[in-house]
Amino acid sequence: MTFSRNKARWFGFAVALAAGFSLTPGIDPAVAQATKYPLKLANCGRTITFDHAPRRVVSVGQSSTEVLYLLGLADRVAGTAVWFGPVLPGYEEANAKIPRLADNDPSFESVIGKKPELVTAQFQWHVGPSGIVGKPEQFEELGIQTYVSSADCVGKDNSGGGDGTRGTLFTMDLVYREIRELAEIFDVQERGAKVIADLKAREEAARRKIAAGDGKVSAAFWFSSAKVDVDPYMAGKNSVPGYIMSVLGVRNVVESEEEWPSVGWETIAKADPTIIVAGRMDRRRYPADDIAIKLNFLKTDPVASLMPAVRQGHVVEMDVQAMQPSVRVVDGIEMLADAVQRFGLKR
Repeated sequence: MTFSRNKARWFGFAVALAAGFSLTPGIDPAVAQATKYPLKLANCGRTITFDHAPRRVVSVGQSSTEVLYLLGLADRVAGTAVWFGPVLPGYEEANAKIPRLADNDPSFESVIGKKPELVTAQFQWHVGPSGIVGKPEQFEELGIQTYVSSADCVGKDNSGGGDGTRGTLFTMDLVYREIRELAEIFDVQERGAKVIADLKAREEAARRKIAAGDGKVSAAFWFSSAKVDVDPYMAGKNSVPGYIMSVLGVRNVVESEEEWPSVGWETIAKADPTIIVAGRMDRRRYPADDIAIKLNFLKTDPVASLMPAVRQGHVVEMDVQAMQPSVRVVDGIEMLADAVQRFGLKR
């Protein structure tokens, strides 16, 4: 799937949700009962309680923000932070009206300055036991609840710092859980069911497209690099890209349980992946965040340039939000399925 087709599909999805119907034929979301407050939920080792649907929320993480938009809650969002690229198509106008506290890490003061009743976070390293934005207890002292995406703590250990270690394979069920729980918190369960139904239908369609995948096709997912000429951050076996590959029967050449371990290009070249997926993003924390720099490196580096995947043009550009726990993961599944087919690798 090309970027333009992804954009058109998300725009159509946004229009459909605004009109109040599902894009998925034959799927009738279960009639949802209204949330009964006080609502208690288990979230990343804590119990969070809501006496009513939050009226103001600050979202720290692009994925968390986009889930709120998909649930029709843009009017509740008082501020956002941590952006990797453009907002989901169809939500540009709504997003432009909401203050962006920071492209990367917002300060604790800037978050609480928006007087939220809830702070949502995509990653525990922003809001968690060692959160660089703040700890849940700090927010709770001010009467502010916090919700961290289940995908960043269920089956994953973040205590060692960095991007954490996944002991079990990520699955989209974790994203669906986040959508259901946020829908329950805000009492918009029917809309949450529609979002999940559409994503599941798209995921199943992509599975069928490359149903014969048997592990003979392999891939390596490159997120970024601290410096262009040092070991790149590649997707570990239980990561989101690990799931994308498993859905399509594509083998991940990286065996580490770390989320994004540093792996030398000599090691990657020896593993000889059939496809290299390079992350595309607007963030510029590292030089290699720039997709143009990644592509130039692959063409000019003495080791990487000799890899068959590079010489044969089996390089895929992918939005990094599709490589992290988010609603965009389905985009990633569709893009890799399309690449396998386009490269003539489907068996």
